[in-house]
Amino acid sequence: MKIKLKSIHPELRSRGKVIRWIFKLFRNEKTFYKVQRMVLKYRNRMENDNLNLTEKYIHTDANENLRICIYESKNPKPKAIGLLWMHGGGYAIGTPEQDSKFLEQLINAENVVVISPDYRLSIDAPYPAAFDDCYNSLLWMKEHAEELGIDSDKLFVGGSSAGGGLAVALSLKARDENSVKIAYLMPMYPMLNDRMDSESAIDNDAPVWNSKLNTAAWRLYLGDLYQTEDVPTYASPARETNYSNLPPIYTFVGDLEPFHDEVVTYINKLRLTGIEAELDVYQGCYHAFDTVDSKKPISVQAIQKYLESFQYAAKHYKQSQD
Repeated sequence: MKIKLKSIHPELRSRGKVIRWIFKLFRNEKTFYKVQRMVLKYRNRMENDNLNLTEKYIHTDANENLRICIYESKNPKPKAIGLLWMHGGGYAIGTPEQDSKFLEQLINAENVVVISPDYRLSIDAPYPAAFDDCYNSLLWMKEHAEELGIDSDKLFVGGSSAGGGLAVALSLKARDENSVKIAYLMPMYPMLNDRMDSESAIDNDAPVWNSKLNTAAWRLYLGDLYQTEDVPTYASPARETNYSNLPPIYTFVGDLEPFHDEVVTYINKLRLTGIEAELDVYQGCYHAFDTVDSKKPISVQAIQKYLESFQYAAKHYKQSQD
């Protein structure tokens, strides 16, 4: 799906043109390694002094040194929502700190404690490393809810892009294992389909995230599983066939990005099964438009609707862990 400049929303067109030019410098998977070095170099500059940040290191069977960032208000209140939040970056790059400004908006909107794992990236270890780290973080959040000031009946899971894909995948395993009752799922434009066989994912040259980047990211994440029929649904949730007993969900996606079709398809399958599933599609918008051009009215609109859905869920959704 070739994206013409005139197809991009007028508010995003100028920034999109520049970003598209910059991303032409991407050549192959090695680019992810270079980008991650830059992310780590400037990670301290992403910190948010408006929030309390506590770092913990937990030990799991899969990872002996998993760093978890705990974000909360400067004036924390008891019985908070527990939100497990995964950063994006195509499973290959990123750090929890990159979302701290956005997490501030969530924390200002509701009484919430955010748990954000610094999960292993595909440039260091392919699937299931990231998934295992995030699943163990979910279990840890549940087990330590009381000391974290979290209401265990209100465990939410969210993330952006690849982090959204991880959120969806976690909801599948939590259901299958009957381990954690997730009250609400709130991914942003999740990365769900390794097959990349939908119209929006084929030959997409949109700004920020395109088919070339998507292919390289899935190849890194899946490793030897790439382009096989052995890919598990926890790696690529679009392969799931059982959509029952999953938590209510809200998400949004731009109609120009590679993930558009797979997100729409997934939400429709949930709806057909009777799951409460809400989706907003923003016309003329590319991947992560709300982040890369955050002050534009269309971006403000998308985030405001997301926050409203979060606030509604905070008042209406809970799941007992018993």
